[in-house]
Amino acid sequence: MVKLTRIALLLFADLICVNFAYIVSFLLRFEFTISDSFLGFFAVYADNIVTLTIVKLAVFWAFGLYRSLWKYAGTEELVKVTLAAVAATTASIVYLAFTQQYFPRSIYIFSCVMDLVLVGGVRFGYRIVRDFRKPGAAANFVRLLGKRNTAEISKVMVVGAGDAGAAIIKDIKQHPELGKKVVVVIDDNPNKLNQTIVGVKIAGNHTMIKQIARKYGVDEIIIAIPSANKKAIQEIVNECNKTRCKMKILPGISDLINEKVSIAKLRDVDIEDLLGREPVQVNLREISSYLEGRIVLVTGGGGSIGSELCRQIARFKPRKLIALDIYENSVFELSNEIKSAFPNLEFEVVIASVRSRHRMREVFVKYKPHIVFHAAAHKHVPLMESNPKDAVINNIVGTKNMVDLADEYAVENFVLISTDKAVNPTNVMGATKRVAEMILQEKSTRSRTSYSAVRFGNVLGSNGSVIPLFRKQIERGGPVTVTHEDITRYFMTIPEAVQLVIQAGAMANGGEIFILDMGERVRIMDLAENVIRLSGYIPNVDIDIKITGLRPGEKLYEELLLDEEGIQKTAHNKIYVAPPLPPSPELTAILEAEICTEDSINGILNMKDEEVKDWLQKLVPNYNRSDNNQ
Repeated sequence: MVKLTRIALLLFADLICVNFAYIVSFLLRFEFTISDSFLGFFAVYADNIVTLTIVKLAVFWAFGLYRSLWKYAGTEELVKVTLAAVAATTASIVYLAFTQQYFPRSIYIFSCVMDLVLVGGVRFGYRIVRDFRKPGAAANFVRLLGKRNTAEISKVMVVGAGDAGAAIIKDIKQHPELGKKVVVVIDDNPNKLNQTIVGVKIAGNHTMIKQIARKYGVDEIIIAIPSANKKAIQEIVNECNKTRCKMKILPGISDLINEKVSIAKLRDVDIEDLLGREPVQVNLREISSYLEGRIVLVTGGGGSIGSELCRQIARFKPRKLIALDIYENSVFELSNEIKSAFPNLEFEVVIASVRSRHRMREVFVKYKPHIVFHAAAHKHVPLMESNPKDAVINNIVGTKNMVDLADEYAVENFVLISTDKAVNPTNVMGATKRVAEMILQEKSTRSRTSYSAVRFGNVLGSNGSVIPLFRKQIERGGPVTVTHEDITRYFMTIPEAVQLVIQAGAMANGGEIFILDMGERVRIMDLAENVIRLSGYIPNVDIDIKITGLRPGEKLYEELLLDEEGIQKTAHNKIYVAPPLPPSPELTAILEAEICTEDSINGILNMKDEEVKDWLQKLVPNYNRSDNNQ
């Protein structure tokens, strides 16, 4: 109904406009003098007023002037109105010639121009009125005028002269209230060099970003190539980092499917864009087959990995999802998020510690989970170095509790979240996680439950990880602290790590340690410099970088595989597998000693820290406590 009303109003407005255009044209032609010639020609117009009006309105209809959404009117619509006005005038000339009638030639010219002005004015006026009805529009307009008067408009460089780049430029031109002006475009296609796109010159390729930005006085760079791979984006961002410009980027094409490219879709360039890694692809059918309709328990559900596990598992329609965590605040926030995003999912929160076998037994009896993702663990290397007893009780005793109960209550799949620090460990945290892996592998030899572990490196943005630390240090004005100028780490984003964890769970047969392809090691010094640049500063000029020295138990580099583990490929190109290893005599002894009893736990708590480390070294012979520089 609204659409029909709009069309009727436009038709009525155009009817008035085309006839007003004829009348004004006659007056202009005869210099506002009512002479016999004026009356003669005006009589021809009066005799054909209905037909001439219908002819022009029909041409306007054919050109789609009643189908466009004029609240978005722009250059394309202006061209359309111009062509329609010329075509309508031509059609009226043909009609009059066919009926052996005519007007002075200047009448046709004047009426065509007037049609363009009046018909176009109605439509663009409609858009202006709508814009000014928006909250704050008048203030934005006044502010924009002030910017223009004080030369404060932000000069923008757009990287990418394709459809997305063109759409961004048009959007900026159509929204002057943003206070932006595109002054130059960059593209790597040599055939586009020195051409223009939406009226803006294409001045060079991405290797010239720094010099072109300086030449044009660019304040902001927009990367508008959603189809580009991660490696190409990494190279462009590295070049942009050589300038002091603000950066924005369009999401990848997969995130823009069925969505119009616009300024609103832009996001800040983040450190993930500098990894140069392609998005992880998972087998959705395989994952759905083992999660859909199942009861899934996630321990450590409020942590970085655990919460992301819950978010992604929820997409695969489990019968019930339980998030277990000892810390109530984070899991409470997760509960609100999951229930809002998945209102039909049965989601429950359990506040408990995996250290308590009695409490965990209550959880297994109540919920009877089919699948368990065990992400609960102490993970901070320096803290665990100072608190080895708590690391043992949480990471070893807690894991054994979960492993034993999963067997006792016939869990189908059990997935342990492990770490690259379990390989040739030099710290307490890594040694406890290696023991957890060994416990799981030993149990897999005599259980119907499919046990597996997934081993990966650092995750970007996780709680307590290096990126949030760097950002807090930058907010305080620096310095940014790095323990060693040559230290390197593997990195992966939280979502891609969790996707691969879920995928590995679908592939498990029992006892495997799945190893995620983490790509190339990243130098922490380079990471620190990039975070500083992305924050709008220059490393060691605006924000200092300070070398603090390796911390206790810290390696220069991490490994993902033990020497005795034979890595094998899997069907997934990002996942490798180390087959089960036979349990060591030391591990068999600890399993037989029932370390999860209250007396055993008290015995651990009564040990000295050095005694705990000695005990760990017996369990993990390649645990190297003394050499922190490997």
